[in-house]
Amino acid sequence: MMKNIYWIPLIVFMFLALSAFFAVAQPLRQITDANLRIVNIPKKIDRIICSGPGCLRLITYFGAQNLVVAVDDMETKKRKFDARPYFLANPQFKKLPVFGGFRGYDDPEKILGLKILPQVIFKTYATMGYNPVELEKKTEIPVVILEYGDLSKNRKKLFNSLDIIGQVLQKESRAKELVQFFNQHIHELDNRTKDVDDKKTCFVGGIAFKGPHGFQSTEPSYPPFRFVNAKNIASTNDMTGKNFHHSNFSKEKILQANPDILFLDLSTLQMGEGHGGLHELKNDPVYKGLTAVETNKVYGVLPYNWYTRNFGSVLADAWYIGQILYPDRFNDINPEKKANDIYEFLVSKPVFNSMNSLFRGMVFQQIDFN
Repeated sequence: MMKNIYWIPLIVFMFLALSAFFAVAQPLRQITDANLRIVNIPKKIDRIICSGPGCLRLITYFGAQNLVVAVDDMETKKRKFDARPYFLANPQFKKLPVFGGFRGYDDPEKILGLKILPQVIFKTYATMGYNPVELEKKTEIPVVILEYGDLSKNRKKLFNSLDIIGQVLQKESRAKELVQFFNQHIHELDNRTKDVDDKKTCFVGGIAFKGPHGFQSTEPSYPPFRFVNAKNIASTNDMTGKNFHHSNFSKEKILQANPDILFLDLSTLQMGEGHGGLHELKNDPVYKGLTAVETNKVYGVLPYNWYTRNFGSVLADAWYIGQILYPDRFNDINPEKKANDIYEFLVSKPVFNSMNSLFRGMVFQQIDFN
């Protein structure tokens, strides 16, 4: 009997060792990330972090925000304005631990110090911030690189990243739904407007680019204009030019073109009283001489360049702009309802009213200069 007792500690030790081995040695699978790297990841993923602009947004589109165990410091900063639907729909993000700085400046020590370690690190804008290969070596946690893309010339990059996320999270059907959703909206907007002959000229000013700007700040490739085939006075056919996504259009050119309708990206309100696009339109003699200002044909639109592109807001703006430019083609559309439908599909909550309240109730409204 006494001899059998001596075996008990050894049996217990072997049991614990085997349990630990099987807990750590999870079955692995391979995926190919956006940089064509073969990445080994656990078969089942239930703990992740998202590094880089827009990364957490894409994960939220998959309804996978419950898997996020930590955030970068962008999610915990207090601010007067915020035009990120995914964040407004998920206030719990600001209570999560911080693993590093925004724009991809990760901190490997903070990541390894998390009480709950992620099984996978998703990372957008791989050349920004901490090198993803080095991050993987330092943490021994697989890093999956994503190309953020956009809804215009880089749509395939976005859709490829959605496909990669779907593979990693085993949510392939949701990836297909998202691709179909974006394509359907763009296709319908085009169908409603592609055969318009007598188009009004337009311009959008005050667009954010790594911070708020005045009214001259615009986007020659402004997607909402492109989706509704608008006659943008700042448009360019150069799809590869460095100013494709952002440029400062001179006041003289705006005055010379004298567009029929103006749109104001309300991110410019961040510049405060006495500054920004709204103040300029009201007080600058050049802008005050524009026909659109004199006739109150200036309209507020949602910012979408906010920690990179908010794709839902791009679509919501396009529906509203379509209604302003071609009222007879969009008379069945309620822009606010359309925006909430878009946000409900992408981030699971109708957050339009929350954003509108932050921007003084000026979203999708005519701006009065009298």
